[in-house]
Amino acid sequence: MSFRATVLTLFPEMFPGPLGTSLAGKALADGIWSLEARDIRASATDKHRAVDDTPAGGGPGMVMRADILAAAIDAASPAGDERPRLLMSPRGRLLDQEFVADIAAKPGVVIVAGRFEGVDERIIESRRLQEVSIGDYVLSGGEIAAMALLDAVVRLLPGVMGNAESATLESFSGGLLEYPHYTRPQVFEGRAIPDILLSGDHGRIAAWRRAEAERITRERRPDLLRRKPD
Repeated sequence: MSFRATVLTLFPEMFPGPLGTSLAGKALADGIWSLEARDIRASATDKHRAVDDTPAGGGPGMVMRADILAAAIDAASPAGDERPRLLMSPRGRLLDQEFVADIAAKPGVVIVAGRFEGVDERIIESRRLQEVSIGDYVLSGGEIAAMALLDAVVRLLPGVMGNAESATLESFSGGLLEYPHYTRPQVFEGRAIPDILLSGDHGRIAAWRRAEAERITRERRPDLLRRKPD
């Protein structure tokens, strides 16, 4: 059974977007995964298809209504659907490779792409939405964030990557940033490929790569080293 992704959005025309190209697009065409973009406005009940209202207690902007979102979520993910439900939100848990791998191991995912100032808190509680963030910044909506999450997940699905070992050597997979890469020409603008990579000694090459990964992580993301278990 293929991995099933459903995105609830006010802009279904944004999909598949970049997910229709490269690795994700080929996997989509091959049936390794499926993508359904559902229009939240289809669950609206008035002639204007309104999905938002003014925030209780006052304040700027608009808030997506719980009743409209509930109807949209229930239609897309009825009882018995075992897929996790996510809400792309800047206040959510930070998306990392561990979370991506966990989602990739599931039968699929349902993603709510929020808009406006946010969504009614009661829909998060009642439909058990897990909030997920792709970084400490604010986007116009959750669609681009949903695409980033799905692209990361699809790469890990069986049969998507030509060399499965690549996924185990990438940044974050072992709690470290990735080591430097080189290819031909051997010398570029006076900069040569490190001799050890041309030595043919796979043990020394592996040790060098590990040391470089640790050095780069220590310099650029020391927080990753602090997260690693002893």
